[in-house]
Amino acid sequence: MLDFLNTRMRVNGQLVDLLQREEDVLRWLERAGFPVARIRPDTAPMTLVDAARTLRESIRSLVEKRRAGRRGDPSVLNRFLAQAQSHPRLVWNKPRSPTIDRVRRQDTPAGILGPVAEAAADLLATADFTLVKRCEDETCVLWFSDQTKSHHRRWCSPALCGNRHKVAAYRKRRRAEGAQLRGSMGAGGVPRASIASPARRHRSSR
Repeated sequence: MLDFLNTRMRVNGQLVDLLQREEDVLRWLERAGFPVARIRPDTAPMTLVDAARTLRESIRSLVEKRRAGRRGDPSVLNRFLAQAQSHPRLVWNKPRSPTIDRVRRQDTPAGILGPVAEAAADLLATADFTLVKRCEDETCVLWFSDQTKSHHRRWCSPALCGNRHKVAAYRKRRRAEGAQLRGSMGAGGVPRASIASPARRHRSSR
């Protein structure tokens, strides 16, 4: 579910939205394992992209509030849930293995995005939000679920943001060491500790 929030990411310092066309939304739904609508050519122009972005940013706000321990406003999410019309159906393809399927109405943007809204509501109501985290890189906007054994994961990707942090910390440490070294040197590059005052040299020569 958090992957839906990550369809808006930062690339080279700029926010980039991966949901530009209806095909982008449908492709994401398919990859995430949600039912995918078949849009007919004779269907009136849909606002699926606008609906997906509206739902996504509503979920983002609620996740941020939930993570911070504050109350959120679920009205936008509830509006999508109210329009997510579906009903159960018994499927009996094998003699000894009947199953229950769910049939969804998918002739509206809200209907198409209904499973996403339901997954978001389930996440907000049941997930352990100590494990729902935003990447600690200040320039990153990605979210993830910390499934490590220690639950100390800090980055969306150790190879990207994690490595970027390590490189930045190393450079900062090197600059601090360089400044400290320069501060300890006197004129001509001689360490200050080895430069004695004339009075001190006079006393030591007695």
